Amino acid sequence: MEANDLFREVPCRYFTKPGPANTGAVLEAAGRRAKDLTIGRVVVASCTGGTAFAARKIFAPSARIIAVTHVTGFAEPNVQELSEEDRRALQEQGVEVLTCAHAFGGVGRGVRNKVGTYQIDEIMAFTLRTFGQGTKVAVEIALMAADAGLIRTDEDVIAIGGSGKGADTALVLRPATSSHIFDLNVKEVICKPANL
Repeated sequence: MEANDLFREVPCRYFTKPGPANTGAVLEAAGRRAKDLTIGRVVVASCTGGTAFAARKIFAPSARIIAVTHVTGFAEPNVQELSEEDRRALQEQGVEVLTCAHAFGGVGRGVRNKVGTYQIDEIMAFTLRTFGQGTKVAVEIALMAADAGLIRTDEDVIAIGGSGKGADTALVLRPATSSHIFDLNVKEVICKPANL
């Protein structure tokens, strides 16, 4: 069947398993897709800075890269996983760094931790995880970056997430703010793990 106005064929990588071993392949595929679609904004999850540093090397110098970190206290009380030295180094390379409450794990997680009841934000996170942890992360960081005004809601972006460390998922999406989450539109899956 030949492509026409009804559809277009776009390659998608499916990794045999999730995890940081996929980071280079994710960034390469996402960089190529950003170039194909002339997308100039990239949102990347990066707890310690490693994935953001790698993204800066892959994407065009003109690409605006936003690194989204874990909140302070995520791993242990009063600890920020991204060192101040690496934060400064990323900023010197033109990477914006966002640290803020997680869209799917702020106050709702506090309620669960205290009274043992899941809130709607965590239910949404579990639903997105059926597509993989990286998909949940990519959607979440796009919401967070839009809430912070670092990306526009009327322009497509590439959002890159992972399962723990590194990256294993990349999406082309039209972002939304968290208060308008159902306006977010995942337009393409560039890559993701096939086996969760």
